Amino acid sequence: MALRVAVAQAAPVPFDTAANLEQVARLAGEAAAAGARVVAFGETFLSGYPSWLDHCPGVALWGDEGFKRAFARLRGASILVPGTETAELSGIARDQGVVLAVGASERVGSGPGNGTLFNSLLLFDADGRLVLHHRKLVPTFTERLLWGQGDGRGLGAVETAVGRVGGLICWEHWMPLARQALHDSGELLHVALWPAVHDLHQLASRHYAFEGRCFVLAAGQLLRAADLPTELAAPAEPAERWLLAGGSAVYGPDGACLAGPLHQRAEILVADLDPQAAEREKATLDVSGHYQRPDVFRFAIRQPGDD
Repeated sequence: MALRVAVAQAAPVPFDTAANLEQVARLAGEAAAAGARVVAFGETFLSGYPSWLDHCPGVALWGDEGFKRAFARLRGASILVPGTETAELSGIARDQGVVLAVGASERVGSGPGNGTLFNSLLLFDADGRLVLHHRKLVPTFTERLLWGQGDGRGLGAVETAVGRVGGLICWEHWMPLARQALHDSGELLHVALWPAVHDLHQLASRHYAFEGRCFVLAAGQLLRAADLPTELAAPAEPAERWLLAGGSAVYGPDGACLAGPLHQRAEILVADLDPQAAEREKATLDVSGHYQRPDVFRFAIRQPGDD
C-alpha cells in the first residue's frame, strides 16, 4: 500500500511563534485532507531561520546593538520542550492523524543550561506523542552565535504509525557518523530539515536516501530580503530577492527524485511512496547489514551520562 507524505513549504513569520503555529495547523490540515500521513516543515520553522546572520552587516561584531535586539527577539520566540507550544503541536498531529516533523528554536527554561538555545527537530506520532526530540549536534558557522551544541539524544529512528522515522538537521547530513547512527537505527523514512534545499543540499539529501536505502523528505522554507529583522543593518540584496527559495523535494531509496524540487513558491509538496522499495534496494547496498564490516569497524553513540 502506498504511503502518502508531504512537505509543507512556506514562509514563516520571523519571531512570531503564534503565527507560525497557525501556519503549521492550517498546512498540516490541508496535507491531511489530501491524504498525507506524514507532514514535514523546515529547519527552525518555529520561528523562522535566522538568515540575518549571513545577510545583515555587523551582526558578528562584538557588542552590536542590532544583533542583541534580534537575539532577544529570537529568545522570546524560542519554545520550551515540553511546553505550551509542544502541547499545541501534539494536538495538531493527533487531530489530523499525521506524523508531524517540525524544526524549532528551543529554549531551556530551568536547570542545567538555563537559557541556552538549541536548533531542534521535533517529531510527533499520529496519536500526538512527542516521540523524537533531537538537538543539532554542531550549529553551523555563524549559527554558533545563537545555538548551543546538542547531544546524542534523538540520534535514531523511532517507531511511528507509518514505520520507523528519523531525522537530521541541515549540515548534520555531512557528518558521516551521524548518518551511520541513523542508518543503523533502521529508518524507513528520513526527515532532512534545511533552511532551503539548494543544489548542495539536494545532493546531500539524495545521497542520504541512496546510502541509507530509505525515503528522504527534504524540507525547506521561504524568505525574502524584505522580511529580515528591521533592527539590523539593511542587507545589500534587493528587497524582493529570495534568500531562502524553498527547494523542497522527496527522494527514494534508489536515489530517484519522487517529487520536487519546488522553488520560490509556497506549496504543499506531496509524494506517494512504496515502502517495499526500501527493502528491494537493500539487495545491492545495506550499510547496516551485508555491506557493513563490524569485524573491521567499531561504532557507538555516547549518550548523556555515559562514562
